[in-house]
Amino acid sequence: MSAQSAKPPLPPFTKETAIQKARMAEDAWNSRDPHKVSLAYTEDSYWRNRSEFILGRDEIKAFLQRKWAKENGYRLIKEVWAWHDNRIAVRFQYEWHDESGKWYRAYGNENWEFSEQGLMCRREASINDVAIDDQDRKFLWPQGPRPQDHPGLTELGL
Repeated sequence: MSAQSAKPPLPPFTKETAIQKARMAEDAWNSRDPHKVSLAYTEDSYWRNRSEFILGRDEIKAFLQRKWAKENGYRLIKEVWAWHDNRIAVRFQYEWHDESGKWYRAYGNENWEFSEQGLMCRREASINDVAIDDQDRKFLWPQGPRPQDHPGLTELGL
């Protein structure tokens, strides 16, 4: 394993390294940079995202470009639910608005499996969108990574 191909922290995960891995993923997704996000996955990573099946980094990048073209104002929070060996389960929520300005909160769960190099080789995501009023938004930081002092899902009562 070369240093360039490794993406620490590496499995097997502890509570602390699972939380670190989830926060790194959250920060990358909040960047809304499909290329940057894709580098956390193996070349042949397999995804199920809602009802879409995706294979490999090129399809991941294309998916994320479509996603963020539709989901404006995207802001995400992930929270570790469980971990074991090379797997992590997270729950997450994100807020976004459509081109008409209507806001939504997406509620989801992901199961992640990692290679020995710490790259995600499998991602299974189940997600539901719920329309929310503007005054019900809770993810109000400026576009980009969530500030370190911003509360997580549990602290927000979500």
